[in-house]
Amino acid sequence: MIEIELSSPGIDEPGHAIFLALQIDPLAGAAVVPFGRGAEGSTVFLPFCANAIFIARMGASGLGLRVRRWEKTMWGETRDAGGSVRVTLKSGVAKFVIHDSELGDCLAPRVVVYAKDMRENDGWGRLLPDAAMSVPGGVGDQVIPLYKSFDRNTVATRSRLGGRIRIYQLLPRLFGNINETRKPNGTLAENGVGKFNDINAAALVSIRDMGFTHVWLTGVVRQATATDYSAIGLPADDPDLLKGLAGSPYAIKDAFDVCPDYAVDPAQRLAEFRALVTRIRDHGMHVIIDFVPNHVARSYDSTIAPDHSFGATDDPSKFFSPANNFFHLHGRPLQLPTWKDGIAISPTCQILGTCDGRYDGEAEHARVTGNDVASPTPAIYDWYETVKLNYGYDFQSRERAYPHGSEPDIPIPDTWLKMDRVLAHWQDIGVDGFRCDMGHMIPAEFWAWALGRARARRSDVLFIAEAYDADPMKIPTADPLLAPLDEGRGHIMFNLLNAGFDATYDDPAYKKLKSLYDGSGWANDLDTAHGPEFIFQNSLRHCENHDEVRLASPRHWAGIGMAVGRPVAGVLYGLSRGPIMLYSGQEIGEPATDSEGFCGDDGRTTIFDYWCLPELAKWVNGHAYDGARLSPEQRDLRAFYARLIRLCGEPAFESGGFFPLNPANVWNPRFGRLESETASGHWLYAYLRRDTATGQAFLVVANFHRTETLRGVHIHLPPDALQFLDISGAKVTLHERLSPEAFQIAIPDLAGGIPLESIPPLTPCYFELLQ
Repeated sequence: MIEIELSSPGIDEPGHAIFLALQIDPLAGAAVVPFGRGAEGSTVFLPFCANAIFIARMGASGLGLRVRRWEKTMWGETRDAGGSVRVTLKSGVAKFVIHDSELGDCLAPRVVVYAKDMRENDGWGRLLPDAAMSVPGGVGDQVIPLYKSFDRNTVATRSRLGGRIRIYQLLPRLFGNINETRKPNGTLAENGVGKFNDINAAALVSIRDMGFTHVWLTGVVRQATATDYSAIGLPADDPDLLKGLAGSPYAIKDAFDVCPDYAVDPAQRLAEFRALVTRIRDHGMHVIIDFVPNHVARSYDSTIAPDHSFGATDDPSKFFSPANNFFHLHGRPLQLPTWKDGIAISPTCQILGTCDGRYDGEAEHARVTGNDVASPTPAIYDWYETVKLNYGYDFQSRERAYPHGSEPDIPIPDTWLKMDRVLAHWQDIGVDGFRCDMGHMIPAEFWAWALGRARARRSDVLFIAEAYDADPMKIPTADPLLAPLDEGRGHIMFNLLNAGFDATYDDPAYKKLKSLYDGSGWANDLDTAHGPEFIFQNSLRHCENHDEVRLASPRHWAGIGMAVGRPVAGVLYGLSRGPIMLYSGQEIGEPATDSEGFCGDDGRTTIFDYWCLPELAKWVNGHAYDGARLSPEQRDLRAFYARLIRLCGEPAFESGGFFPLNPANVWNPRFGRLESETASGHWLYAYLRRDTATGQAFLVVANFHRTETLRGVHIHLPPDALQFLDISGAKVTLHERLSPEAFQIAIPDLAGGIPLESIPPLTPCYFELLQ
């Protein structure tokens, strides 16, 4: 028997409804509750599948309890609940008692409890605020931030976001490397490499004090490489399979191991990694690593878990089989694009001089390349160093040979089981979360299954999906309630969030801002990138990462330099409640102006080569991590990011709502309009954030122009913006908290708008509204 209580102001008033969603079978149910006026949905998306939803309402004849159950492929009608669940409602407290007859043999059922005022939102309902469950009231569609897992004896409670997640991304290969030789295509011996031990207490104190909650250790899982570790049984890989001498961090050779480059003693690499995980957690932060589910190195061969090596039991006579880990081609051996007519094409082959365009492991027949290339001759721009994994989905015929909403009884494919073991391995080591590479290329049903199993092992594990809705390689869901292209439900981000992800990448807003400088975009275009509220509020915001160009690159972002990061980060990081991420080097203006090796000078920091970042090394300063070699401008930039990151952890940004102001100011000539323009919102962007629980409110406004000071700015606040702020009285003080020296502006009447004397170029402002 399980007892659950939910307290919330006014929960026992007529017109309110309390919902309890119960999951007792991880392979059945639905991730989306029924939509409609008076129904369970409209403001609630569950972070896992539910098998039954109990509805308690206070009516004229007393308290009633009904249930709606998932009936294999759809939600059934609501019926009387019977005696397996009881509910009492008194003095603002709802108490549910679930008897064992409802739970069956399930040892760890999961429960979501929430309440709505059904009189609000045109009959669709509005979530009631509840401090104990951190559910903000009066907001749009969202994932319930809290759920509970029960094992009959103990109760584990997890906050899905645990406060605003703020991630510092670093690649150990580069982060701690203080060898400043920087020879293009240099070896490890020539150019050096960062170690796990280089991420020392001084580094972690500096990262933590900037306000970060998580450290993403990018590329730590062992990948194919040209560096020879034969002494410990790990020889160098075939040069034809390599991009760069160090190798791609996303061509993983052993999903259960870490890269020996990063260990002082390569034979003790896992022990040194465990020590780093402990060190990060001892400094009050959490550890994220990559989970790369779509592909592995062509030379994959696990020495840590050989019984879980992908492809070991495949039947290569079949192109597609759910029992196979790979897709097998027939008739021709693999011909790689690294060598042609006796000439080395790949930059890595040109350096090593030992390529032939062949790989012994695919000498009889080729396998499908990681980016869905079903050809024995992948092109030079394909992910030719990788082979695609098979999740029971034939990407050519769209056959689904895995359990899904219409056919839940199909056996679990072998790749699912092996990947679950990979996640369990890293969880056992102490990893707190996973950034999941190209998550949209994997069936959402796998994610729902795998994330459910991972959270059964540890309820607060974090999952973030790198995903792109516009990518034609995305796999649409088979869930009949998610498939329709209405209300955003056909959006791949929706599918992944409903599968249980805490957040997905924000690609559209990033691209809109980049177009402002490297295209013909306007700041107003950001409002077209927000998408459905559910996706918007659960998007990870970034300005840089290992795949994107550097803000300070002279080849991108209009060549402005590191100062462009101020308005870009200032606007993106404050937009929503989702996580924010900063890539190491961004905080001191790393420009990526070198031709390091495999990729050349492309405005990105290499992930393929042994290298030392010229500007970051000035902050690392011999592993003192004190920034003693930074310029005054770099120190100022880093201090700016620290203020911004910490501000974004405050209530208005952690759990508050968002209100855009550009739509109401397009025809306002004093909204930063330049003389040559006939509309406003080209270089100025503004929005409000407000937390209903604390009342904390901010006006965020940014001038994106590289040279123009915007003078005499006047921001019009429409009536619904004033209602959003819910500030009693019209007089407020704007307290600017992002600049080094805080200042205040008195506003006598909010209804008359907000006047700002001037906003300097490339400047964001975070005005807290105080009464």
